[in-house]
Amino acid sequence: MSYSVGQVARFAGVTVRTLHHYDEIGLLCPSGRSHAGHRRYEDEDLERLQQILFYRELGFPLDQVTALLDDPDVDPREHLRRQHHLLTTRIAELQKMAEAVEHAMEAKKMGINLTPEERFEVFGEQDPAKYADEAEQRWGDTEAYKESQRRTARYTKADWQRIQDESKDWGTRYGALMADGEEPSGERAMAMAEEHRQHICRWFYECPYEIHQCIGDMYVEDERFKAFYDSTLPGMAEHLREAIRANAARQA
Repeated sequence: MSYSVGQVARFAGVTVRTLHHYDEIGLLCPSGRSHAGHRRYEDEDLERLQQILFYRELGFPLDQVTALLDDPDVDPREHLRRQHHLLTTRIAELQKMAEAVEHAMEAKKMGINLTPEERFEVFGEQDPAKYADEAEQRWGDTEAYKESQRRTARYTKADWQRIQDESKDWGTRYGALMADGEEPSGERAMAMAEEHRQHICRWFYECPYEIHQCIGDMYVEDERFKAFYDSTLPGMAEHLREAIRANAARQA
């Protein structure tokens, strides 16, 4: 059975003009002609066209495609093996690109307008963009979340670095306070809890004592936050929660 140029064009998703061009340059010459002189393509022609389109999709120029397909030393199965390798490599590259785009979308959602390299420099492996969807689902309707979005959308790399540096310095000092045996209800611990609250107010959103206490509870109840604080000093999450509560009670 043979096929007209129009039929092949529809099968392959290419234009008739493309098939004419392939014929003119000797890349894909139809096996036969009709009585009227029109091109007729056989099954083996369609197989060659499939090979051509594979290589073209992978970015090979036409002259290289011709050389590859007309190499007498290459078995047809070798073309399939080569194309399979090229396609799997391309898929892996595209997957990486897709992940990078998704991460960029999440970062934009969090108001972090930094390049991937800058985010890694500032946050390391603790990139908050990983939790963008979860944060939006949990707090997207709150005024605090909206205010945080408005503020952070303006922040530069230097701003984010300052936020990180302040947080690390606070964590070091809080760990030292605990190592000294300070109770959560002690003056130093409550002062550090207040500093923690003011950091949120200064950089993200107004954080009244009621909300601050909810945040303290989350630090203990959410294993990810608990692990983060306890990595500085075991028990820090619980200690900080109690200091936040004591500070709120003192202010009340």
